[in-house]
Parts: sequence; structure tokens; C-alpha cells
Amino acid sequence: MASSVPIVGAVKGRGAKSNHVGRYEPTQHEDFDDGWTLDDPAPRRLDTTLTAETARTILTRNDSPDVGFDRSINPYRGCEHGCIYCYARPAHAYMGLSPGVDFETKLFFKPDAARLLERELSNPRYACKPVHIGGNTDPYQPVEARTRVTRGVLEVLERFNHPLSIITKSALIVRDADILGRMGRAGLARAFVSVTTLDRRLARAMEPRAATPERRLDAVRALKAAGASVGVLFAPAIPGLNDHEMEAVLTRAAEAGATSVGFTVLRLPLEIKDLFREWLEAERPDRARRVMSLVRQMRGGKDYDAEWGQRMRGQGPIADLMRQRFDRACASLGLNRERAPLRTDLFRPPPKAGDQMSLF
Repeated sequence: MASSVPIVGAVKGRGAKSNHVGRYEPTQHEDFDDGWTLDDPAPRRLDTTLTAETARTILTRNDSPDVGFDRSINPYRGCEHGCIYCYARPAHAYMGLSPGVDFETKLFFKPDAARLLERELSNPRYACKPVHIGGNTDPYQPVEARTRVTRGVLEVLERFNHPLSIITKSALIVRDADILGRMGRAGLARAFVSVTTLDRRLARAMEPRAATPERRLDAVRALKAAGASVGVLFAPAIPGLNDHEMEAVLTRAAEAGATSVGFTVLRLPLEIKDLFREWLEAERPDRARRVMSLVRQMRGGKDYDAEWGQRMRGQGPIADLMRQRFDRACASLGLNRERAPLRTDLFRPPPKAGDQMSLF
């Protein structure tokens, strides 16, 4: 028998408008209006819960040919930022939770991340390659201010002289500008800040608990001042919604001190397509049909195409025009001219107490 849930469409500060159960669950439930809304008590506030996750390893491997790294660290599952387009949402279904509001309110963290990482990097068979932090969910979402899991991971990577890249939508990254600055100057770290729009109202609706666009640009300035190698990602580019801002975002990024930039187009795998359409119809009803039409024109008539090499760039005239605009803007702003690879030759496991000193 399906269970009932409170209507969550009016919940403030959350991106998703619904909370349908995961696709693997034996029962399904959905919100409905029984006609008694005026007499019902107001829906309870949806608080964020944080649960410790027991992990055996911290490095996640991937062999995706269109991803620029083969290993990553994700300190958290779920993300309180609530970005409606987040491609990580469907992963919550594997945990028996909804990719909707559950993804934003039922968070998991890895308190032993630093210890596990130190153990893995100390393995004599470990081969050093750059590790990416935050490839799934944001490593600087609000709970990081008190858990400091990401900070602990960075401290381990610095002790080992291990190269890393990290991406966020949060100004909290400035807290770790000391580490990222030192490692950046050594050619060991590259930080990226994602800026989706300069329109504060759109950002508030689309990314309700992420930092404002101006605070993200301030973070770029602060990281640059600390000596970090810093870039900006215009992601995702959504035709008919924010794609017209591409040149403006890249210009502001260059002014803030970014030397490298990138962009990806909107991805709508699995449950995200329904969540995004629902959000569009609620927040931008005047352009919902046009936006989805343009998205399908980049995906061969479908909401999404998972083909390697196409899923993050799209295809067809609209996608081609975005790439041309991006290339032209980078050329005129002097962006992406040179980007040396992160160094792996400095990697050294630090000596432990009792270790015999090397003669060489």
C-alpha cells in the first residue's frame, strides 16, 4: 500500500518541488490535494539531517572517457544547496530515498575520510594521479562548516604533496585558501568555482542554498590573492534560461582573476528530467515549453542523450553555437591560453614515527 506524504511544493529554500520515492522502492506515493488545505495545519518545516556513513575506502575510481580524472573524493552524499539540475540526484534512489527533497535534506558524510585517504595513499602500490574533489556533490555545502571533512582531506593531500582539483558553488572554499594557495603555487592544486548565472533571483530559485553569484566571484578573487590557481565553470548552460549570460559570466570571471574557464550543457538523466520540468513549470511557467524544446534540440529530440562525448556538450546547431560563443569569448578575454598539468612528481608519503631515515 502506498504511503502518504505532506505536500512539499511550497517549502521555501528547497529546489525540488516534490519528493517521489526512489525508482527501486516496492511502493510509490505522490502528493495530492484532498480539498481540505485551508483547514489543514501548515506543512512542517523540513529540517536537514546529517548521518555518518561508514566507508571502507575514500577514493572512487571511474573510467568514463569524457571525464578528465580517473579518481575522485566525495565527502558527502546528497547536497543541501538544492540545485534543481544536479546530476547527482538520482544516486539517492540507491539508498531508498527520493532524488527530490530527500536529496537536499537527508545528507550523509564520511567522518573517517582523512584517515581512510592517508591509509590509501600510504599503500606502496599506490600510483599518484590527480584526484578531483566534489565531482558528485559539493564538498563545501553548509554542513562542511562544522564537520570539516573536506578540510581534513585537503590537509592529508598537502602532507603527501598529492595533486588535486576541487569544485564548488560555495564561498566557504575561502576558508581553505591557505592550503589551496600553497599547493597552487607548487603546481599541485587547481580550484574551480561554478557560476551558473549573475541573476540573483534566478540563482535563488535554481540553487536555493548555494552562495550568491557575487559571493562566488568574491571567492575567486580571494583564492587568486592567496596564490591559488583558480578557474570558473559556467555550468550548466541552459538554452532559453541562462545561456545568454555566457559572455557576461566569463567576463566577470576574468575580472575576478580566473585564468581558466569551462562550460557544460544541462544534463537530465533519469529522475532529473521530471524534477527539472516540474521546477520550470512552477518557477518559469512563461518559458517552460520553450526551454524544454531547446533542450531536446540539443539531444536529438530527447530530453537526454547519455552518449559519451555528447552528454555534457550536446549536439546540433544550438550546441554548436554555444561552443563557438565560448571559444570566441575565451579568445577575446585571454582565457585558457596555458594550463600546465598538475604535478605528480612531488608525491611523497610523509615519514611515520619510527620509520628508518633514507640515506638518499
